[in-house]
Amino acid sequence: MPLDFQLNSQMHEGLVEAGCDEAGRGPLAGPVFAAAVILPADFHHPLLNDSKRMTERAREVVRPIIEQEAVAWAVEAVSPEEIDRINILNASIAGMQRAVLRLSVKPDVLLIDGNRFKPMPGYMHVTVVHGDATYASIAAASVLAKTWRDGFMRKIALEYPQYGWEHNMGYPTKEHIDAIREYGYTPWHRMSFHPKELEPTLFDTI
Repeated sequence: MPLDFQLNSQMHEGLVEAGCDEAGRGPLAGPVFAAAVILPADFHHPLLNDSKRMTERAREVVRPIIEQEAVAWAVEAVSPEEIDRINILNASIAGMQRAVLRLSVKPDVLLIDGNRFKPMPGYMHVTVVHGDATYASIAAASVLAKTWRDGFMRKIALEYPQYGWEHNMGYPTKEHIDAIREYGYTPWHRMSFHPKELEPTLFDTI
């Protein structure tokens, strides 16, 4: 069950908190990545923020600092096949839960970005809308999830260069949509995602 007390920006005394977040819910291709991070109570970095509000350079600066100074951290990827099978919301939650289970230190409470999560036996949790812009541990998880996913997309872009994944990261940009029209889908595409631009029209059937 979620905890029932007033949240604030500091670690709750006597409790070990793990921030959890994901990256890549909206793309047409690639896994969704999720991270869980336990930070020291006194952790601070001036560049740390919601990863979407940070520059790519700032994220790359902060990532190794998080990985070095965190009490514990873990990153998990959920494949396009699993996304198609269980849907993106459930895949995002599953990724966060798997990351939590891989932490070398068991947290007392999970701080979850957003408003949806599934209870985990033995763990309390709090869902926080815009938590990645409020809590350092969630922001740190957002940075790890985002940078690990971006790195993965750049890697698979070498195999499928025509889709531009090294810069669109699998999101439905015009470049990506046009490439799907010309070259079709790859094993990395989420077949349950159907952007309006790729839906058949009356003119397609004439």
